[in-house]
Amino acid sequence: MSHLCCTGRHSDPPCAGASIARPIKKETDITSATPAATRGFDAFGLGPSVLRGIDFAGYETPRPIQLETIPAVLDGADVMGLAQTGTGKTAAFALPILEQLMARKTRSTSVLVLAPTRELATQIHTEVTDLGQFTRAKSITVYGGVSIKRQIEALRRKPQIVVACPGRLLDLHRQGAIKLDQVDTLVIDEADHMLDLGFLPDVKAIIDLVPTKRQTMMFSATMPPEIRKLANDVLNDPLVVDLGNSKVVSTVEHEIYPVSQRNKLSLLQHLLGEAPFYSAIVFTRTKHRATRIARQLRNSGFDSAALQGNMSQLQRDKAMQGFRDGKFQILVATDIAARGIDIANVTYVINYDFPNTPDAYIHRIGRTGRSEQEGRAFTFVIPDDEPAVRALEKKLGKRVNRCVLPEFAELKVTEDGKVTSTQPGAASAPEPAPSEATRGNAGDRKRRPPKGHRGHQTSRGRRSRARHRKHASRSTRSQP
Repeated sequence: MSHLCCTGRHSDPPCAGASIARPIKKETDITSATPAATRGFDAFGLGPSVLRGIDFAGYETPRPIQLETIPAVLDGADVMGLAQTGTGKTAAFALPILEQLMARKTRSTSVLVLAPTRELATQIHTEVTDLGQFTRAKSITVYGGVSIKRQIEALRRKPQIVVACPGRLLDLHRQGAIKLDQVDTLVIDEADHMLDLGFLPDVKAIIDLVPTKRQTMMFSATMPPEIRKLANDVLNDPLVVDLGNSKVVSTVEHEIYPVSQRNKLSLLQHLLGEAPFYSAIVFTRTKHRATRIARQLRNSGFDSAALQGNMSQLQRDKAMQGFRDGKFQILVATDIAARGIDIANVTYVINYDFPNTPDAYIHRIGRTGRSEQEGRAFTFVIPDDEPAVRALEKKLGKRVNRCVLPEFAELKVTEDGKVTSTQPGAASAPEPAPSEATRGNAGDRKRRPPKGHRGHQTSRGRRSRARHRKHASRSTRSQP
């Protein structure tokens, strides 16, 4: 295998300290320089069935990553795409794959797409199905949390495309339900998130199961050392398309709100009620907090739903579909559950808890400002978050505007932009416990019925019922 090196395409081992290759057209405006940008998807030489699928999906003008990737994939080249969610990367690999399948007319699973989460796998499958509406290509999804028997039945129909999460795919392979020896196209999507979730060993195991002679595409928003090594190992002389820090961030207005921990919910309700918006995603650090905040927002009159890893697949699907359809205007989610969410017209992204890393921040706010539309990102900050704020501003290359609302903050912003507390201990004090009216879901204590209620059991009542049951039992045994 050849390596990614600092000079673009290169077959020699990488030089020490070399960085990942930059795009082939380093200083060129891709959109204006490529004829396909003005001639639409016709310029790629795609067949009529694929072009009909493009019209069916509502695509009009190729996105930058599509302009670079589609011709390379049609030529059989490997691709390394550095791009955020929402840049059009699914169509960038799906369209040429569908075109190749039309030419090959294969009747076995020849295309394998790996995704880190069930939601992302479902999104990819849906887009592939829409684009391939008028082709003979069949796609299925494979992931955990649902019946494996149905997936085995679907695999028996020999779909050409399998979109899979690594763990369930390996389970099916061990059971002999799927063979990977005919795979000639491998796509690894959200590779950095695979690393975050600990899936990299499973990904490597799957790579060992597919033929070495294949076309491979890898997409990642960031390039940590482990992903760089994986790219060097699996990609052969790849085209590198770097959109990693593109317009997803530049179209978003960033605002930081200093707030005490105990006032976060009040501030959230204030911002959501201040002005009309189409939809919003609220990010929390824990699963239980996501569930509790969604419930408290509903109790305050907001149409909201939670999305977190402890929910069943059916619950997650209902939350996602409700958010897409507008039934829920607010989605309260954890990072892992929301990774790969691709929903248009998200007005706000609200970081209820500050993200762990600058890259995690960029992933979160990538849900708004998509397709070059404008969006807003609100981030709640307590004094303990100040080092992370400085790291984020270094990543963004600019100072983020502080919006201080005194009634919620109990904090002040110093001249150098630091957030400090005006009431020692108040800023980091825990949030108030939810009221009795909002208790009862996962992670919260169950309500105890008040005394006098028929559901309330006193010790005297329990002893009385025990004696009654014992007496009844004896009476039953004495009957003929």
